Amino acid sequence: MLDFTENLSSLGFECGLSENEKELLFLRARANDLTVCGCGHAAFLCKLANSLREGIGLPKQLEDIDLPRSNVSKKGKYLTVGVLGGGHIGKQLVQVLLENTGLKPSQINISSRRPENLEDFVKSGITCYFDNRRLAFWADVLFLCCLPSHLPNVCAELQYHLPKHCLVYTFLSAVPVKRLAQLLGHSFILKPQYEFVACDSVNLWLSQGSVAVALKDPEVIDASCPIAMRGGLCLDTKWLIGLLYSLLNMYTVASVGSTKALELINQLFQLKGPGTAEFTINSFVHSSYVSTLTPDESFPWINITEAQCKETPLLYFISKNKVMLDCVSAVYKSVMMGPGKNETGK
Repeated sequence: MLDFTENLSSLGFECGLSENEKELLFLRARANDLTVCGCGHAAFLCKLANSLREGIGLPKQLEDIDLPRSNVSKKGKYLTVGVLGGGHIGKQLVQVLLENTGLKPSQINISSRRPENLEDFVKSGITCYFDNRRLAFWADVLFLCCLPSHLPNVCAELQYHLPKHCLVYTFLSAVPVKRLAQLLGHSFILKPQYEFVACDSVNLWLSQGSVAVALKDPEVIDASCPIAMRGGLCLDTKWLIGLLYSLLNMYTVASVGSTKALELINQLFQLKGPGTAEFTINSFVHSSYVSTLTPDESFPWINITEAQCKETPLLYFISKNKVMLDCVSAVYKSVMMGPGKNETGK
C-alpha cells in the first residue's frame, strides 16, 4: 500500500522542535552512533569467540584455573552468551547477535526483571528468566546491559559468584573497569572506552532503522571499524588489547598449549603471508616469562582488568605494527560482512 505521508515533513519528529531544540539533534546521532558501534564491537567479539570455541571444543584440564566442571560439561562446544538486562540496549544487542553473528537462539539466554516482555525472543528459541546468578553461571560471555541505577544490586548479587572463565563485557560507560572489578570480585572484564571527536557529518547514524539492519550496511561497518572509526566516535586501543588477551584466556581455559594457541590466533586474524607480522609469545608476555614457557604449556591466565589499565607487551607490539592493525581492521570488516545466520536459522 502506498504511504501518502512518506514525504510530508510536517509529520516528522524535527518539525515540532524549537530552534534551540534543533541544535541538540546531533545528540540523537551520537546515541545511535554509540548503540550501533557498541553492538557491532560486541558482535565482533562473539563471532571470534564462537569460532575459537568451535575450533577447540571443551576444556580438558580445569584444575589449574579452578573452574567448576558442571558449568562447562553440559554446554557442548558452542559459545554461550548471556545478556543481563532486557531494556533498549539488551534487546538491540540480542537482535544483532541473532541476525549478524550466526549464534543460535539456544546459545543465548537473557535475564531481565520483566522476562514477560521478551515474548518475541522466547518464540525465537531464546531462554528468558529473571535469575542473574543462573545467567552468570551458564554464560561464557556475559553482557551487562542493565540500567546504571540497577548496577549496585546486580553487583551485590553476582559478587564472587562469577565463574573465573566467564568474560564480563560491560555497556556501562560511567563505571571505570577497576571499580567494576571491585564490585564484582572478578577480573575477567572487558570495557570499551569511547570518546566523541569532531566530525563534519553524523547523518550516517541516522539513516538506518534497527541496529541489526545498520550493521549489514558496508558503509556502517566500515565506519564502525574499531581501528579507524569515523562519524564522530573513536575507541581506545586498549579495548583491542583486552579483546586479544580475552581470546588468549579462552585458549588457556581449554588447556591449549602456547605454540598451538599462537598458531590458532594467527589463523583467526589471518596473519599469514608476506607483509604480515604474526603474534609470538613475546607479543603477549614479558620476556622474563618466555624462557620458562614450554610449547605444550598454556599461557598464564591474564588479568584483563589490569591489561586495560597498564602498559603491556601486547600494547607495545600492536602500537609498533601498523600492518597488524590493518590486518585486524580487515578481519573486522570481513567478519561483520559475512553471512549472519546459519542455514537453519536456529
